[in-house]
Amino acid sequence: MGIDDKEDSLEMDAAALSGHLEKHLRVHTFPVGIKSYKPGEPLPDKVKVPSKHLGIKVAICQAISIARRYGWSMAFSGQDISCPLAKAAFGFEERNEYYTSGKLAEGMYASCGEAGGKFEEALVKYDIGEYAYVVAAPLGRANFTPDTVLVYGNSAQVLRLLNACLYKKGGSLTSDFSGRGDCTDIVIKGKKTGEPQVILPCSGDRIFGMTADDEMAFTFPFGMGEEVVEGLEKTHAGGVRYPIPIYLRYHAEYPKSYQELEALWQKQREK
Repeated sequence: MGIDDKEDSLEMDAAALSGHLEKHLRVHTFPVGIKSYKPGEPLPDKVKVPSKHLGIKVAICQAISIARRYGWSMAFSGQDISCPLAKAAFGFEERNEYYTSGKLAEGMYASCGEAGGKFEEALVKYDIGEYAYVVAAPLGRANFTPDTVLVYGNSAQVLRLLNACLYKKGGSLTSDFSGRGDCTDIVIKGKKTGEPQVILPCSGDRIFGMTADDEMAFTFPFGMGEEVVEGLEKTHAGGVRYPIPIYLRYHAEYPKSYQELEALWQKQREK
């Protein structure tokens, strides 16, 4: 069954892809499927809207963390988001002069307003009102066709995904980093570029999403799922695996006193 089969089969495809990712990567949290919904598009069934079902507003990284840790399907709009930076970048609110002036970053990430403004320019964005909701759900339970697959893991697990994505074409993967607003890298950048992305979690993701110091993230288009699985399987067969095999067939070197004891035994055996 292919990734592009009709809608009632897509859940099985997403579940199969999730199974392959979990098998080869042994990740500690669920792989996540992410989709952006235009105004008027119906949301999938059984999603939790933070303001309605949880009684809170959340940061986007927080909602994604709920999906990958709790296994809940989360749907959020501008009315559900607590983070002003995310509301502006995702087009849920206007990007006014205060936003573009760089004041959000000045004195924290940036030396001045001009530098702060460049931070905001660097974030990939949706147009104002372009999308009404974003849904993040455990990939294995997704009842919709994701735009993007997101996996959090350690650097070795992210390396395996990179290996898989480059298996057929070789070369290298290009990602860029600003250290801010990784939710835009996760949701928007991959959707707009159609390319896999290495994600360096930002401070907000670590504070509100509770992403650990040893975690990174990786995204790829859902349509690349079969290619990624093939890459994981073929590189695994070639010996590139996770956990990374360590080399243990060597003769260890010991302290001088240990060596002297060994020499005494050797002399005794030679008598």
